[in-house]
Amino acid sequence: MITAIVMVHTAADRIPEVAQQIADLGGVAEVYSCAGDVDLVVVVRVREHEQIADVVTEHISKIPGVQRTATHIAFRSYSSQDAEAGFEVGE
Repeated sequence: MITAIVMVHTAADRIPEVAQQIADLGGVAEVYSCAGDVDLVVVVRVREHEQIADVVTEHISKIPGVQRTATHIAFRSYSSQDAEAGFEVGE
């Protein structure tokens, strides 16, 4: 599975509607509204790299209210659960 994190800038008055439309798209795992430099952070999970382009350029970027996006491809996932599991191996 390939994971991409997409930073989405939207019109301020459209954030809830845009977030819901994005959440309803195939390949979108999670959508977060947030404070800071971007309005929405979207987690996309797909099987093929080409599908990321489809989700972002053919769907997300065409939603009314989306002003721009920046897509980041994840190489590896780390979590505190993974680290804790590593310590349990020797016990």
